Amino acid sequence: MISHHLIDDYINRWERKEIILNKDRIDLIEYLKRDVLCRDDLYFDEERISNYIKFSERWFFSLDPWEKFITPFIFLYFKEDDELFFEEFFISMGRGGGKNGFITTLATFFISPLHGVKHYDVSVVANSEEQAKTSFKEAFDTIESETAMQKSFEPWKAQIIGKTTKSVFKFKTSNASTKDGGREGCVIYDEIHEMEDRATVDVFSGGLGKVANPREFFIGTDGYVREGFYDQLMERCRNVMKGDNPDDDRIFPFICKLDDKEEVEDYDMWEKANPAFEKPITGRSKRLFNKVKKQFLALNTNPGGRLAFMTKRMNLPEEDVEKDVTSWENIMATNQALPELKNRMAIAGFDYASIRDFASVGLLFQIDGKYVWKTHSFVRKGFLQMVKIKAPIEEWQSRGLLTILDEPSINPLHIVKWLDVERESNGIQKVVADNFRMDLLKPLLEEYGFEYEFIRNPRGVHSKVAPIVEDSFANHKIIYGDNPLMRWYVNNTLAKTDALGNKTYLKKEEKTRKTDGFQAFLMALYKIDELEDNNLDGFLSMMDSIDF
Repeated sequence: MISHHLIDDYINRWERKEIILNKDRIDLIEYLKRDVLCRDDLYFDEERISNYIKFSERWFFSLDPWEKFITPFIFLYFKEDDELFFEEFFISMGRGGGKNGFITTLATFFISPLHGVKHYDVSVVANSEEQAKTSFKEAFDTIESETAMQKSFEPWKAQIIGKTTKSVFKFKTSNASTKDGGREGCVIYDEIHEMEDRATVDVFSGGLGKVANPREFFIGTDGYVREGFYDQLMERCRNVMKGDNPDDDRIFPFICKLDDKEEVEDYDMWEKANPAFEKPITGRSKRLFNKVKKQFLALNTNPGGRLAFMTKRMNLPEEDVEKDVTSWENIMATNQALPELKNRMAIAGFDYASIRDFASVGLLFQIDGKYVWKTHSFVRKGFLQMVKIKAPIEEWQSRGLLTILDEPSINPLHIVKWLDVERESNGIQKVVADNFRMDLLKPLLEEYGFEYEFIRNPRGVHSKVAPIVEDSFANHKIIYGDNPLMRWYVNNTLAKTDALGNKTYLKKEEKTRKTDGFQAFLMALYKIDELEDNNLDGFLSMMDSIDF
């Protein structure tokens, strides 16, 4: 039997119900008791464990209980040959739990004389250079500001050198096709949920084993890539904890997540996903908790952000990826008085995907930080006779929101003539739409002298404007005026998120729940940043003052 007081303290706190653990961590404890702590051929290196904790708390910060629980297993060795028992560590938890800080202290310690292994190079690998530099920069800034640390470390912009051990701490990006593995003693893979396969790991792990005590750390929070490296690693770890693969027992899995999506409603359950929330919550953890709570409460008015919240904060992606665009309260908040639009510049957008039922066109203005949408729709009479639309179409026509056309298909000339009339009082910088009916619209737009752009991949547009859509609805920055037709369009739309986290705006029901006006709005929104002079008044006044 082996034991360590840091491990016992953490397990005892759980058994006394002072902290709440999720199922994966409970399974971890059972696995450790059953297959690891019962052995007599292993030992904890008490000196290195103590030195690491003292090193971290002197130069960086006090370790949280979860970090202290893991630490002894990082320095667990076979008695026979002093080789590591756990060579791989999988640490997964909600954002803000302190994973990167843990990496910072470990990486810096590994190249220090306290660790004492010559040429024990450490590389932090991430998808982007910015993410890879997170822990490196934290260590660099600390060393640069602490003169006493500079006796042991030499900080450079691209690497930190341990003077005694000649070890190097670097950051690298995860482009497996262009990188070669080195002679690292330790490789730390950050944000592993972005890895579609293990190609990057294969590259960087190739150099391990050339230096004593090789280690790999896989850290991150669950993401949107399914069946990728993260899911494969999760399955492997759970098999280890269940004892299904006794030959693969050299990985230590510390997985923190909600066990059920309903638990998000209970703040006490949040520590299942983020051990920084284990009681008592003080200091940084309290500030983080308040921030996460604020984000959770904001979901009441911005439900489109729930998927990201559950994934990033609770480490539990929801299976239901089809959501409303926003809450009905936010849709109703678009009923704001239209500001004065005369002589304003606009981006025009239209949706003419179907010529047999609905078509919509509109002008999008950006005024005082808000998006103002002036729109009109056309509906074919024959369609209304065939399909029962649960909406007051005739009333909306009487209010001038749409026009019912008695023709075999909607003539695209209606859209272009509406734009032509509108530009008598407004400047239309560009007309934007998808290219589905380009052959019908292009000649007319050219005939009437409009600059236009047809989007070949409208679903790609959706993913790019989705953050603007969510923020603008949530903060009531979209103005439709008193337009129940536009409110109907938005309410008929669902936001579907794919495996990579990209959003697509689709119809909730194909025949009767139309979304044309919202689709036209999205096309215009995609190009709103190209809007130049937003008000023609100054330009027109200047022109009047010139004596030609």
